[in-house]
Amino acid sequence: MTATTDPSHAPAPAHLTRRAGWLAIAAMFGLNGALFGLWASRIPAFKATHELSHAGLGALLLLLAGGAICAFPLAGRLADHYGAARVTKTLAIIKITALLALAIAPNVPMLAIALFLFGAIHGGMDVTMNAWGAEVERWAKRPQMSSYHAMWSLGAGLAAGTGFVAISLGATPLVHYALIGLPVVALLCWLGNIPWTSPTNRESKAPIFSIPKGQLVLVGLLAFGASMGEGAIADWSAVYLVDIGGAPENWAAMGYAIFSVTMVAMRLFGDMITRMTSPEMAARVSGLIAAGGAALTVLLPTPPLILTGFVLMGIGYALIFPLAFSRAANDPHESPGKALAGTATFGYGGMLLGPPVIGFIANATTLRVSFGVLAVLALMIAVLSGALKREA
Repeated sequence: MTATTDPSHAPAPAHLTRRAGWLAIAAMFGLNGALFGLWASRIPAFKATHELSHAGLGALLLLLAGGAICAFPLAGRLADHYGAARVTKTLAIIKITALLALAIAPNVPMLAIALFLFGAIHGGMDVTMNAWGAEVERWAKRPQMSSYHAMWSLGAGLAAGTGFVAISLGATPLVHYALIGLPVVALLCWLGNIPWTSPTNRESKAPIFSIPKGQLVLVGLLAFGASMGEGAIADWSAVYLVDIGGAPENWAAMGYAIFSVTMVAMRLFGDMITRMTSPEMAARVSGLIAAGGAALTVLLPTPPLILTGFVLMGIGYALIFPLAFSRAANDPHESPGKALAGTATFGYGGMLLGPPVIGFIANATTLRVSFGVLAVLALMIAVLSGALKREA
């Protein structure tokens, strides 16, 4: 993920410490991840309640992706007009309302509408919180974006983990979302309420999306391969554990939780790992580890080994996004903003298309075949890792 607005300078609020600035943005990333994790942990319940096939679930997830895609340009314009900080805080409040709407949808058509809206708010907040995070990062004069994304994964993982308890206690998605989501939003919005006024630019004509060129195409494909896997695990890990692994439903919520916690750990150590090796070597090893994890879930689909596979996939995918965006920002042929926007287009595309594509492949073949495709894409990451080497 990356910011879609690039103000020329960040404001310097009086009496604001770097720690408070970091905490505010981390809270917004954690909130966004937590609400997504709450949704992901109860997907089997929605599938069962509405009697959805794999293809039916895939179609609904495509609507979620479509909502996010439609929201990207609107969110960028809102951030330009009203400031990324202000819009991010507003979307955070609206998103919990959209999550609760999912839980009360009485039928599939209403669920489809609610998913489209939830996806739109989720995608819009992705854009604006990254824009706000970039402002704070520039003001702090130190790299922070990787740690923000670690907080997204942490929020998603912890929230998904509450699904285990909620399902064990027989709580409906509505009760689960209300008891966990409302306090989390209140706490994190309080932490994010810092005196920050984002720069505005109502005359900006810079494109929100662009297609990368030259070697950046390969960098974009790296991001696409990792985000396809990350999106697929988010929305299909619970179903895979139940339908393929034969796990009880309360186990299912742990798949995405374990995956997300692994992502957090790797992202927190990502900069150190890259300094010890090189970006291309880190990506090559990461791709091979992710491919091994995906293959394990396909070849030995028992609950413990599936969960082990998810851990390996978390290790493998965690560093690819930061590495790809770092390479794009330092491209010698494109401005950082344009290069990052193009790479983000591929990354967002994989994240959003992954879940519905997995559903359609599963309906045409089997869910195990779908996860086999993830192994192939992870191998692609290893093959294309040389694209991360910076040109002279």
